[in-house]
Amino acid sequence: MQNSMLTTPGEFKLGMFSSNCSGGLSVTKIPERWDSSWENNLKMAQMSDRAGFDFLLPIARWIGYGGETNFHGSVLETITWATGLLANTERINVFATIHTAFNHPVVVAKQLATMDHIGQGRAGLNLVAGWNRPEYEALGGDLPEDHETRYRYAQEWYDVIQRLFQEDDPFEFDGEFWQLARTYTDPKPVAEKMPIINAAGSAQGREFAVRNADFLFTTVITKEQTQQEIVDLKQGAKAHGRDLDVMTLSSVFCRPTRKEAEEYFRYVVDNADEGAIDNIIRIMFANAESFPKEALESLRERFAAGHGGWLLVGTPDDVADGLEELAGIGLAGTVFGFHDYIAELPYFQQEVMPRLERKGMRLPRG
Repeated sequence: MQNSMLTTPGEFKLGMFSSNCSGGLSVTKIPERWDSSWENNLKMAQMSDRAGFDFLLPIARWIGYGGETNFHGSVLETITWATGLLANTERINVFATIHTAFNHPVVVAKQLATMDHIGQGRAGLNLVAGWNRPEYEALGGDLPEDHETRYRYAQEWYDVIQRLFQEDDPFEFDGEFWQLARTYTDPKPVAEKMPIINAAGSAQGREFAVRNADFLFTTVITKEQTQQEIVDLKQGAKAHGRDLDVMTLSSVFCRPTRKEAEEYFRYVVDNADEGAIDNIIRIMFANAESFPKEALESLRERFAAGHGGWLLVGTPDDVADGLEELAGIGLAGTVFGFHDYIAELPYFQQEVMPRLERKGMRLPRG
């Protein structure tokens, strides 16, 4: 049995986020915004693999956010996306993002195990308990009003997955939401422990994460606030006899000069798809707690640039220093959004990665 490198403590971890979605993370109307074709995703994944990135993380989306661009209106489904990328990469971990409400746990367990065999122990699971009401409506479901019910359902769903991965004999499961008879899965995953990601802002979501996840994703509003959150989350996990690492989302605009980086940032933001941003904020305000409600409207520029992520705008030194600051507050890593992953990645690899190595945040890659 293998252990995923993501469950081993060490370097400041780097991932790519949302490349399977049209527009990526930038809610902008610029003509060169990200095209989420399979060809582009495959090229991005292989470039990220060679560059030494640790993982790829997709967003599971079923309908777009409207606006002029219908941001995230075209999305590659994450199980099949991850499986294809695992078959065409060598070392990088690839996650599937699964909404517990829309997927049967026994089916997902079989899919994940198959993915892990194809990737030889590099598959991961990003669990989503649900928050996007229009997607529930599009799929004929009903989003529970309270977070408690959503996470009680997600816990039982994940309990089924865990038993399927741990137990060899068929078993009965008689829960509040699932009643299963003589169920099992074979083969099991290759990895001894498949890494689990969860993003949560509510009290119920964070309690779920400290009980189950290896990595919790949080949004950095201020570094001081996030530093205390990390301490609290790690203590919460210790109370359950577990370790938990915390990561965040960053949006990168890196150029040889600050002037160039800031000009391109302004170009992206000044061409924001305001209608799509309005819809994102409205849906999140009503149904999610990923961002503090009082902060949502003030983060419009960050949504335009990178779906609310922490901004890293400047020279390679500026970006490397910004990442060092994130590590300094206790974050274990970050996922990135680039306005164009393929166009931006070579410069990041050439200029920022060596600086992270010199700072001791990353080990050199052959």
